[in-house]
Amino acid sequence: MDKQKLINHIRQQLMNDLAILKEAARVTAEAATHEESKPENEYDTRGLEASYLAGAQSKRIVDTEELLVLYKHLEPKSFGPQDPISATALVEVDLNDKVFFLFILPKGGGLNIEFEGQRLQTITPNSPLGEALLGLKAGQVALVERGNQVLEYEILSVQ
Repeated sequence: MDKQKLINHIRQQLMNDLAILKEAARVTAEAATHEESKPENEYDTRGLEASYLAGAQSKRIVDTEELLVLYKHLEPKSFGPQDPISATALVEVDLNDKVFFLFILPKGGGLNIEFEGQRLQTITPNSPLGEALLGLKAGQVALVERGNQVLEYEILSVQ
């Protein structure tokens, strides 16, 4: 899998998300300042709720713009089969006979992506799974505690 193409694909998805976020923030800001949002009595909180939502949307816009800058300057490393997992590794794992890829990034975990017919998720080294994978190699198993169970992620390959 070409990591540079993957990064470009993720950037495009983030740019699409950013456009949607900006439009939603514009609509919410209009709603927050619209005359109908003025409280009718002391218990009417529509305007206040709309302003909180607008603030949260503004924060998501800033976060997404920061991710776009990160992806613009991200230099993916090449990994061989015996190289330990670190940032920018693309890791193929098997969890309970379900095979998928994890892309380890310094920031911006939690994106679920379909790329070249493969299911992929971005994670950070700070996540429980990212932390468990760091330093491991193909053929090893990452163990992650989740509640009262231990999940075993078999590392199939590292790119």
